[in-house]
Amino acid sequence: MKQLGGIDATFLYMETPETPMHVAGLTLYEPPAGLSGSFYDHFKDFFLSRMHLAPIFEKKLARTVLELDHPAWVDAGEIDVSYHLRHATLAAPGSWKQLEDLVGELHSTLLDRSRPLWQFTVIDGFDDGNVAIYAKIHHAAVDGGAGMAIAAALYDMSPLPRKVKPPEPKPAARKPTIEERAILGINDVVQNVMRQQLKALEAVPQVLGTLTDLLIAKSGSGEGKGGSLPGIPDILAPKTPFNVTITGQRSFAARALSLGDAKTIAKATGTKINDVVMAVSAGALRAYLEDHAALPKKPLVAFVPISLRQPGDMDASNQVFGMFCPIATELADPLERLMAIRKSSGDSKTLAGTVKDVSPKDYTLLGAPILFPGLAQLYGRTGLADVMPSTTNLTISNVPGPPIPVFCAGAKVRAMFPVSIPVHGIALNITVQSYQDRLDFGVTADRRAVPDIDHLGDLLVTAMVELKASVEKLPPPPPKAAKP
Repeated sequence: MKQLGGIDATFLYMETPETPMHVAGLTLYEPPAGLSGSFYDHFKDFFLSRMHLAPIFEKKLARTVLELDHPAWVDAGEIDVSYHLRHATLAAPGSWKQLEDLVGELHSTLLDRSRPLWQFTVIDGFDDGNVAIYAKIHHAAVDGGAGMAIAAALYDMSPLPRKVKPPEPKPAARKPTIEERAILGINDVVQNVMRQQLKALEAVPQVLGTLTDLLIAKSGSGEGKGGSLPGIPDILAPKTPFNVTITGQRSFAARALSLGDAKTIAKATGTKINDVVMAVSAGALRAYLEDHAALPKKPLVAFVPISLRQPGDMDASNQVFGMFCPIATELADPLERLMAIRKSSGDSKTLAGTVKDVSPKDYTLLGAPILFPGLAQLYGRTGLADVMPSTTNLTISNVPGPPIPVFCAGAKVRAMFPVSIPVHGIALNITVQSYQDRLDFGVTADRRAVPDIDHLGDLLVTAMVELKASVEKLPPPPPKAAKP
């Protein structure tokens, strides 16, 4: 048994019928050469032979006694394969828009909490003969980094799948009595509460020191730690059509841009790939909101997740933080917009890097599994997101993917599009994953807030073209002086 940490459990508590808390990926495949029979049957056999390599596939949730503390992961026992591995066929002609619409529908459905919290759907019927897999896993189980660990279990470097060691036979476990379960549950709750309170007390001096530095930097009476702190920013995001109470229905668009173009732009401007991703997103959002006569005078603010995962850490848990970054949508010139984002993202990273060291990585609160879901439902039902000020307009996330071709069940991966989470007040999520020379943009939104999401997807392509054209007009860098 492994108890969920506070961050992992929060994704369970936030979940309502209107706000499913699973993350997903839409992966496109070129079927193996000479495949006989359906790719679904072929993939199912392959997956079942690899499932034990990612333990989260065989775990389900168990509540603590009286739901006093966060639930725990326990062995699920026998897995109902027909629930977790599904098959869908697109109707003729099998277009890209049909695929996007199907992903939106699949992403709208909650996972069954009485089972392991994942589900894969193999999709065929494409007009080009390729296949796809839509795979969703609850965010309580994985973040982007842990998702890559699952990918490592399923992907190979060649069309010939590597041989893996079969799972060890599981010994029969004696079920504890009701009395034993109650005693163990209460003991676990008490120990966890005491441990978390001690951690909170130990962190107080560091928290107070960090806040003091931020306030000094903000007031201008000092320079903070070595002059590196920008101070607490004055950020209150403007209202947009994305900052509303959402429904349980999702819209989805997937577009592929060139990673090579992004690298060229970054090198020519002294920026980072993440700055380019935000600038392209900002260009598309500016055009989209102008088309709807809803572009604010103030810049939109993006919430940008930051991974706290150390290199080599493959633990299937959430280790994330985040920063708020203005994305210069008030600027019409693509190059000016990119350079403004470079500065604002640098300041935001500095501030986030300071605050993340003192931010809670875990928490516990007696009765949290009952209290927090009730608050989440109240927030949605009262429509507070429609009237409350917002600190952010959307989420923009950039996840690194494999730089080389990978294969699954002998099928070559053609594309990897993320499918992420909108929430009340933040109805739009743009998540990007790199793969080989591609930047695969997955745009996920509430269907009512963004009914024409394919238009927004097309504007991402246009924004990259415009930014690249602006950079190409820059004068060439001066030649390097010859060495004496």
